[in-house]
Amino acid sequence: MGGVCSRKRSQLVEEDDDSLQTPTRFSKTSSLKWLLLTLPHSSSDVSRKGPGKGPGRCPTLMELCVAKVCKDISKYSTFSMLPTDLSQQIFDELVDSNCLTDESLETFRDCALHDIYLGEYPGVKDAWMEVVASQRQSLLSVDISCSDVTDRGLNFLSDCSNMQSLSCNYCEHVSEHGLGVLSGFSNLTSLSFKRSDGVTAEGMSVFANLVNLVNLDLERCLKIHGGLVHMKGLRKLESLNMRYCNYITDSDIKYLSDLTNLKELQLSSCRITDLGISYLTGLSKLTHLNLESCPVTAACLEAISGLASLMLLNLNRCGIYDEGCESFEDLKKLKVLNLGFNHITDACLVHLKGLINLESLNLDSCKIGDEGLLHLKALCY
Repeated sequence: MGGVCSRKRSQLVEEDDDSLQTPTRFSKTSSLKWLLLTLPHSSSDVSRKGPGKGPGRCPTLMELCVAKVCKDISKYSTFSMLPTDLSQQIFDELVDSNCLTDESLETFRDCALHDIYLGEYPGVKDAWMEVVASQRQSLLSVDISCSDVTDRGLNFLSDCSNMQSLSCNYCEHVSEHGLGVLSGFSNLTSLSFKRSDGVTAEGMSVFANLVNLVNLDLERCLKIHGGLVHMKGLRKLESLNMRYCNYITDSDIKYLSDLTNLKELQLSSCRITDLGISYLTGLSKLTHLNLESCPVTAACLEAISGLASLMLLNLNRCGIYDEGCESFEDLKKLKVLNLGFNHITDACLVHLKGLINLESLNLDSCKIGDEGLLHLKALCY
């Protein structure tokens, strides 16, 4: 039971062995007594199966206690007196077992939970967000993807200023007005708003305050053209996903040129041309670049060849011909290269034979014959 109160160790108190009085709130011993009271009194109710992982292992005391509490959840009105670790495990188990309801959620009000993952959970709405927000400064991460939460529900989080991760994917009822709450989340390191019409060019103005952001996912956000200007100061950003943001153009990409910590950039199905790719030449740490279905040609490879750290390059369904493919020779660290559905022939492959780190090469539907494959022979060993 040494880990029961790991987040509250500074608040543990001493207790006499023969004391029957109710101890201080975060007492380690009191937590143990409370847990033991939830267990079956008959030893026959406890599994005597062998130790180790998988079927047949003996469950831990913590697992038994959490399972019992979840089974009898209707008997409890609040868990706010419990150590955070224990409350968190009970909450997670209720979510995993699909047993969290409007009533049982109320028992977690003011419990100082750190992580609330309700992505794709049925019934999540604004009323739930009031309880979520009651965790206040303790709350570090929230996932309400695919929920019915609106701007009103999102605004409940305004007092949770220590938030580090927020996922609102496919939240159809959140508008650009709801994004205003993000301006207070300066500690945020991860933000995901997949397929959201609420993320607009104007609404993205709050992104300028997210100076600690490391991961940003805006996949399928169709109204962000013109909004990337608000991201130019996000110097800690390492991963940016804008796949299927169909209206992103070259003029947007120039605002990424100073994000020199970027390691992964997803731009498939955007309206980016060779000019847009030229703005990426300073991203020396970039390891993953996805340009699938972008209207780029082999001319962009001159700019890409300067990305010395690149390990994955996806040019599937682009306008690549043989001319200009000599630039591939500079991508010495490349491990994955997708050239499927392009117009390349055997002549292109001679420029790939020196890519000794290459592990995966897609040439689907290209005009490649047996002679061309001979250039790749050395890569097979």
